[in-house]
Amino acid sequence: MADKQISLPAKLINGGIAALIGVTCVFPIDLTKTRLQNQQNGSRIYASMSDCLIKTIRSEGFCGMYRGAAVNLTLVTPEKAIKLAANDFFRHQLSTLQKLTLVREMLAGCGAGTCQVIVTTPMEMLKIQLQDAGRIEAQRKLIGQHAGGGRAKVNVVQLKSLTALQLSRDLLKDKGITGLYKGLGATLLRDVPFSIIYFPLFANLNSVGRRNADGSAPFCISFLAGCFAGCAAAVAVNPVDVVKTRLQSLARGCHEDIYSGVKDCISKILHHEGPSALLKGSYCRALVIAPLFGIAQVVYFLGVGEFVLSLLPGQKC
Repeated sequence: MADKQISLPAKLINGGIAALIGVTCVFPIDLTKTRLQNQQNGSRIYASMSDCLIKTIRSEGFCGMYRGAAVNLTLVTPEKAIKLAANDFFRHQLSTLQKLTLVREMLAGCGAGTCQVIVTTPMEMLKIQLQDAGRIEAQRKLIGQHAGGGRAKVNVVQLKSLTALQLSRDLLKDKGITGLYKGLGATLLRDVPFSIIYFPLFANLNSVGRRNADGSAPFCISFLAGCFAGCAAAVAVNPVDVVKTRLQSLARGCHEDIYSGVKDCISKILHHEGPSALLKGSYCRALVIAPLFGIAQVVYFLGVGEFVLSLLPGQKC
């Protein structure tokens, strides 16, 4: 039997649906990751992931765990569409004349990671401000209590509750398009290595073991391959994710460092907090990535995208 042909439109639909479901499920953990990565020595509010979640619910309610989710849900579909389409495009181009070697797979992943930052950078720029607002406000209140109830001076750009749209307008008005693309270099340093690691690792793990009658991998193999490859890539690039998160944060609490760039950020983190600070939120990031790719494999296995396309006029099931 001929190998099963994978439709790119179906893949994009599957990726988009998986991203929407995945983000909804794991967003509270992603919010926790951002807050843990941003807190510096001398301004610690949260001791762990569970402590952060509990304190967030107590102070901000259940909806507080989903601050910034709207912008993520809006932009995650085009982000995944660009990433998947770019990876498929580069893999096809690199395999037309020669066999697709590991190096060529890594180059395809590099191209996919480079293309996706067009959407990823502004998406995360907005998301981080909304996610971290609660931490800054909690720190301000804590310092105010310690100061005898007086209002503590905190270096904060935005403490009031803003929507992503209002924040976008303010950034565009004050800094132009570069305001939304602050941290672009750090985002590239994170997403390019992530894709270089993830796509080849998943493809090779997914090829291990027995095959189905149509030549595809069994669901359990694809599921485990997606989870493992995603976790491995996420943990590997976590130090750069910490740097990116800090650079993209416009708000700073009392006594927290301000960074002028990637090099300055790494230098200050190592000097003031030690190498272990670059691993902050790594287990949270792994807990976010594994379900995302696990859910993606479930959606692919169920063929949701293929079903949607089959409902359109002129499309075959």
